[in-house]
Amino acid sequence: MGVSVSASTAIIVAGLFFAFTAFYPVAANGFDRVTDAQHGVHERSLERQNTDFTVENATYDGATSELTIDASNDGAVGLVVTDATLVVGNEYVDLGADATATAVDGDGDTELWLGGEELTVTLEHGTDFDTAVTTGETRVILVVESGVRDAATVTEVS
Repeated sequence: MGVSVSASTAIIVAGLFFAFTAFYPVAANGFDRVTDAQHGVHERSLERQNTDFTVENATYDGATSELTIDASNDGAVGLVVTDATLVVGNEYVDLGADATATAVDGDGDTELWLGGEELTVTLEHGTDFDTAVTTGETRVILVVESGVRDAATVTEVS
């Protein structure tokens, strides 16, 4: 073997070494990102499985023009009231608005809705929602942050 063969072999080996040192961090970072994404998917799926709530009733009082929604958290996951979404007759209602009254087991100062507790949402007509509430036809849908939802049909209170 001559000097040129040894030199070209050394250049090829050095090139392979540099290529590997450039490829390895990219492959390791890509693998870490895929693993983190899969872990996040599994966590969200577990949270969704442990979330269970029921909209017990939705009542409309024609005398006071108030819509009251009662829901109970039957799951193992604590929920944040202001992160939930309320839809009344295809219209979004902001649960964090000032004119919307929310109470968890009668406490209006908390936003944490734990398992076994009941959430009461009271809406005044004209301030939070403009939908004409027709009892027996208007639906109320409550969706929590994990995407789990439940619905009820509005009934009238005499």
